[in-house]
Amino acid sequence: MAVAERLLTLPLGTFRGRALGRDWLVTRALHAGGASEKLVARALDGSDYVSMNLYRLAAGPRLKPCEMPAAKVADFVAALEVVAEE
Repeated sequence: MAVAERLLTLPLGTFRGRALGRDWLVTRALHAGGASEKLVARALDGSDYVSMNLYRLAAGPRLKPCEMPAAKVADFVAALEVVAEE
């Protein structure tokens, strides 16, 4: 699953990012010893929101978007670039 692999490249904690033509405030957190993780992102202009959980199970990763299509989450994660703090 592309989302699961891509998440591993993103920093933990809160960071600024750029995706889909907008700037975002993103938080990525691990839970249950890394067996699950949560990503929440808010567009800084207030125009959008992305939220998801990912469970890393023995049978493979399971993406659980929070009240939005999985495609929206996948597109966001694929496009997300970390913005370096100045």
